[in-house]
Order: sequence, then C-alpha cells, then structure tokens
Amino acid sequence: MRLFTIHTGNFKLDGGAMFGVVPKVLWNALNPADENNRCTWAMRCLLVEDGNRLILIDNGIGNKQDAKFFSHYDLHGDHSLESSLRRHSFSWNDITDVLLTHLHFDHCGGSIVRKGDQLVPAFPRATYWSNETHWAWATQPNAREKASFLKENILPIRESGQLKMVPEEQDYPFSPHIRIRFVHGHTRAMMLPFITYKEKTIVFCADLLPSVAHIPLPYIMAYDVFPLTTLQEKESFLQEALEQSYILFFEHDPKVECCTVKMTEKGIRAGDFFSLHEI
Repeated sequence: MRLFTIHTGNFKLDGGAMFGVVPKVLWNALNPADENNRCTWAMRCLLVEDGNRLILIDNGIGNKQDAKFFSHYDLHGDHSLESSLRRHSFSWNDITDVLLTHLHFDHCGGSIVRKGDQLVPAFPRATYWSNETHWAWATQPNAREKASFLKENILPIRESGQLKMVPEEQDYPFSPHIRIRFVHGHTRAMMLPFITYKEKTIVFCADLLPSVAHIPLPYIMAYDVFPLTTLQEKESFLQEALEQSYILFFEHDPKVECCTVKMTEKGIRAGDFFSLHEI
C-alpha cells in the first residue's frame, strides 16, 4: 500500500466565511487575510494505492469554469491535479476510483473536463463514488448551498455511467484499508475516509476540519449548513482521535499537511505537525 499527496493548487475564500462566529482579531493571526478579507487555502487531495486499486480522494476545483468564476477565488500556486499525478508517475487513465467526500466545487471540480463542446469524466477508466443522500442533496440544492453545487461538475458523472453509490452505513469497508464515516454538519452525508497505513489510522478530514486552525470547537465555518451538528461531530471525533492516536490529513490547510492531537488546558489541540511522507 502506498499514499501520495496530490496538490491541486491554492485558492482564496473569505476569512469570515471560513471562521464563522470567531472574530477576525483572532483568526487573522492564524491565516492572515488580504485586502479583500480573503485567506489562502490549499486544495490537497490524496491518492491511495490499495491492492489493485488506485483511489483518488477528491480532486480540487478543476479548470473548466470561466475567467469570471475563477476571479472570485484567485487560484494560485505552482501545483495542479495533472502535474501532481505526473510527479508520482501516474496518468488520468491509471485512476480506478474517484472517492468524492462531497460535491462542493472545490472538492469535485476536477472530476469533469471539457472536450470541445462536451463535458466528460477526467478519469475515463474510474468509478466515481458518492452516496444517495448527498447526491440528492447536491442535485436538488437549497438556496444557501446552491452556489457550491455546480451542475457541470456533477450531472455529467451520472450521464457517463461511471457513478456508483457508497452504502450509507458507518465505517463502511470501501477497500481493504479504507473505511467510510458519514458526517452531516458541513453538508448532508459528507464522507470521511479512515485509512489504515503502517499500523496507524489516517483520517482525511475534508471539511469537518478543513485546517489546523479549525481544531478548537468554536472554529466552525459559516458555510456549514448545520453548525451545531458540526460542533457535536467535531467534539466526538476529536475525542476519538485523541484516544486512538489518529493522524489528521488536512485538505485545506495552506501549510500543514498532517498532525496528531493532544489534550491541553484549553481542550484538544494540534500535537505534532508533519508531512505524509514522514509517516
């Protein structure tokens, strides 16, 4: 079994939206905002070689939207999905599975590419995985989340015939070394992969914990549709992570790839910081 970090580039989001009720005087020290109040965030995905399967967990924002769309998010950095795959000697055709934690555009935009006038799967040989509850939530979006669910990222997956659904049972065994946990605070039925690797458990935190800065319980994104559910899920998960010595893998932290957690006088906080290749 092998794991590879897949960097797909950086983007910017409003700091207030990312930190919710936490005052700027506090969060700005953690991730300083630019003149437009936007902070830089990573779009860090994970590639898992598990037996004869090559599983890509999320795939970033993609490149098929127009200039006006991208101007809102200031894409920057030296990385892309394609270059990161190539760096590890993989191609689009090598991917057997694309596991989408959820269908917000910064997590699934790389799923689909434009070829002429057509929208087609970027990974022609892969099975794309969502779940029935989240698929319905994304394709019939509420007004609050509608801007995050772009039909051009989502509908062509089903039209291609490459879409399958993960059974909605906690700790579902997706592969020999990956099990799926469902959480519902950020968006309905987001999937968190728990990966067994070198006798450790690595949790791909997706948007339950987008960064190290979101470990303290009150640090909950304004994007979350059910923030009190997120609060409960974070508290339960962090206690479990502490007791089981989980390694947290962050999709959006601009600097920190992985960390452990520890108990402090202020509650559970980040422990050691390190990169995936150091495990």
